[in-house]
Amino acid sequence: MKVQIEIGNDTLQTIMDGKRVKGSLKLESINENNEPVIGFKAYNRKPYKRPQEEVLFYLEHGRVTESPQRIKMYESVPKRLGMAYVGKVLEREARSAAKLLNEK
Repeated sequence: MKVQIEIGNDTLQTIMDGKRVKGSLKLESINENNEPVIGFKAYNRKPYKRPQEEVLFYLEHGRVTESPQRIKMYESVPKRLGMAYVGKVLEREARSAAKLLNEK
């Protein structure tokens, strides 16, 4: 018994490029020679795209951003300032970020 499989042009091109295609097979009909006609439909898979973070405001050495679930603070302080000064800068920036968030 012969089986006829119908595949769309875009799916066929993907297969000819040597890529795998995941999808589903479905019995479409039976033709005049009493042979089944099976249709293949590829799954419409889209890659996950992470939502872009929105920058709320910029600090002296960093920025504060907002994602759908979190508020994030990024800091980048030069090493040449020394550890004691870096600690003070981080505390000052955290206080100013909190103050700006409360104003918003």
